Amino acid sequence: MTNNIVHLGIIMDGNRRWAKAKGLPRFKGHTLGAEKAKKVAKWCSKRGIKYLSLYAFSTENWNRPKAEVNFLMSLLEKFAEESVLEAKEYDGRLLFLGNISALPVKLKKAIRKTEEATKDNKGITVNIMLNYGGRAEIITAIKKIIENKTKANEISEEKISQFLYTANIPDPDLIIRTGGEERLSNFLTWQSVYTELYFCKTFWPDFAEKDLDKALQEYSLRQRRLGR
Repeated sequence: MTNNIVHLGIIMDGNRRWAKAKGLPRFKGHTLGAEKAKKVAKWCSKRGIKYLSLYAFSTENWNRPKAEVNFLMSLLEKFAEESVLEAKEYDGRLLFLGNISALPVKLKKAIRKTEEATKDNKGITVNIMLNYGGRAEIITAIKKIIENKTKANEISEEKISQFLYTANIPDPDLIIRTGGEERLSNFLTWQSVYTELYFCKTFWPDFAEKDLDKALQEYSLRQRRLGR
């Protein structure tokens, strides 16, 4: 399938509810969710999408039980390490965007290695949004602008965008949220003002290639007026 989407965002929701529905530990849902993220990156690459942003761990997720948070940190470390070889298959570049400085040392080390190993790949760029929150991102950008001693008359939408985690990455054309909820939950708050939204009830571990194509097909039928 061909499409005109440059940047796709996905809120990968429903791992815990998927596990609960099957009588399995929530950790199993997260594990399968991480594997699904790798598959979706390959599917998007095949469809010519240039940027894929995956909401992996929000600033609010720290409020989950400590055991679950610790498991997620270890899972993300494993994901980063394993993604290097898989990214070679589709010439993908991996970036981890968010407040990375607050993450565990071992995870930060894995992130640096992965970004360095894939930095010269020319295919799809996969943004793993980690310890990420849209409002926190805007606050961080404002602080950087102040530190940069930017004058008030120099501040514009373009200037603010330059200080976001997603600097030099186009705004998302489409955001998909799985799991049945219909909200953005602090995801790409600044960047999504004209983004098309698509919600599906499928839990993330069950998200299939046909579900991706259904979302892309619906997007192709929409008229994006962008305020005009």
